[in-house]
Amino acid sequence: MVVPAESFQSITSAAVNLVQSSPATWKSALLSNLLIFVVGLPILVTGLSVSGIASAFLLGTLTWRAFGPSGFLLVATYFIIGTAATKVKMAQKEAQGVAEKRKGRRGPSSVIGSSAAGCVCAFLMINKVGGQTFAQLWRLGFVASFCTKLSDTVSSEIGKAYGRITYLVTTFKVVPRGTEGAVSLEGTFAGLLAAIALAFVGYLLGDVTAPEAIVCAIASQIANLGESIIGAVFQGKEGFRWLNNDVVNVINISIGSILAMLMQQLLLGH
Repeated sequence: MVVPAESFQSITSAAVNLVQSSPATWKSALLSNLLIFVVGLPILVTGLSVSGIASAFLLGTLTWRAFGPSGFLLVATYFIIGTAATKVKMAQKEAQGVAEKRKGRRGPSSVIGSSAAGCVCAFLMINKVGGQTFAQLWRLGFVASFCTKLSDTVSSEIGKAYGRITYLVTTFKVVPRGTEGAVSLEGTFAGLLAAIALAFVGYLLGDVTAPEAIVCAIASQIANLGESIIGAVFQGKEGFRWLNNDVVNVINISIGSILAMLMQQLLLGH
């Protein structure tokens, strides 16, 4: 069956208009994600399992619906940088037994654990909780959550690859790379740069103002310090077997998101 040129042009025009819908709708979010995921599949498979891609598609649709193209691009930037950091010196990490499973290809639990706080902010935005007064606050929390997670990922992966001295944040005792709650100067510095970079992307995209970008970067570092303390003191210990990496991720990004929003409210004098 041959589609007439006029009909094809009409369909294409309708699709373009739908993608450009402002504010975004569920239909425009779904179509936009479908097009981007099809084109970007070769990149997606390097960092996600099949079920992970399905979870990421749902996350992308939700993000586009709540925050439009800028929110989606922020998450895409997070994914690209985080995946690149995970792949750094993968052979060395595997030999040392500290590499992520499946060569860093993350599954649905990791996707959900890394985006839980951002998803909550997205739902609050979509449902207009707090009205226009709180809209920017939900956007700030969204950006801060991904700054926190990217900083955590980059600091961990670069630390495992290049960290010369790795020590527990609670006792400063030198421990092997990959130990829960362990940090290195190299990894910490890389994580800080990653948070600043993603916050700057959020600023360029118009999701946050320059002062809010600074708040995101600061909140991410405080949250990651807290995550390291949780890892050193509780994770893997008797009575805390349930506290796995995914649960700690949710706690970490929630702290970063909430802290950023609280800091912003205090700065505004509210």
